[in-house]
Amino acid sequence: MANSSSPIGVFDSGIGGTSIWKEIQKLLPNEDSIYLSDSKNAPYGSKGKERIIELAIKNTEFLLNQNCKLIVVACNTATTNAISYLRQTYDVPFIGIEPAIKPASIKTKTKVVGILATKGTLNSELFAKTSSTLNDDIIIKEQVGTGLVELIENGQIRSPEMTKLLESYIHPLLAQNADCLVLGCTHYPYLIPQIRNIVGDNFPIIDSGEAVARQTKNILDKHSILSTSTKKGVHRFYINTKKEILNRFIPETESMTVKELDF
Repeated sequence: MANSSSPIGVFDSGIGGTSIWKEIQKLLPNEDSIYLSDSKNAPYGSKGKERIIELAIKNTEFLLNQNCKLIVVACNTATTNAISYLRQTYDVPFIGIEPAIKPASIKTKTKVVGILATKGTLNSELFAKTSSTLNDDIIIKEQVGTGLVELIENGQIRSPEMTKLLESYIHPLLAQNADCLVLGCTHYPYLIPQIRNIVGDNFPIIDSGEAVARQTKNILDKHSILSTSTKKGVHRFYINTKKEILNRFIPETESMTVKELDF
């Protein structure tokens, strides 16, 4: 039975969710965690809803078997397509990831918000529902980030191919008068330095990491399962492809281990 000393579970379709994990670890340094990277099936954004739910179930049950007390679905596509099913099916709190278009709608001065996300996120019912709650004078300009996740997973964040793709996606948003950019995929925060080269230092780039960390703390507190330990947390990372992919983002230490799994 999970309790306050049990770990937080986090899963993503690859390494992108480590951007969320880092924010959680920063806010809750005494919490243990288990991170599951389903890199073999990345990206989820190009898959249909039924397949995304199947993968989310598999990942959830792996983490529950590790006695996780809360699960962070650190994937925009899995959240928008599967989190409702997961919450109805499993008796554990779930934290989801949604593109931060509401904060962007407050920040924008031109009333035009650009969003870079996967096809699966932009086509989802949850994204449509969230978008419908915005003021009518806010215009959302959507851009599917085809190919970005694959390049990140292959360690090509600073490659010429990445630069070319980002320019082809962001320049049209700027041409349509977008004055802020929402990153609608947990992989994309790793691209912020390259995006800054295109949009400049003063252009708002908004992701969900800090908000998700705060919500994780709030839900743990609400359920009285915040860790009471005063020790630094222990973290286990699992990946179903080569561990070197995760090691680019997660250095192994005494308290952080990365293992390959066949799942």
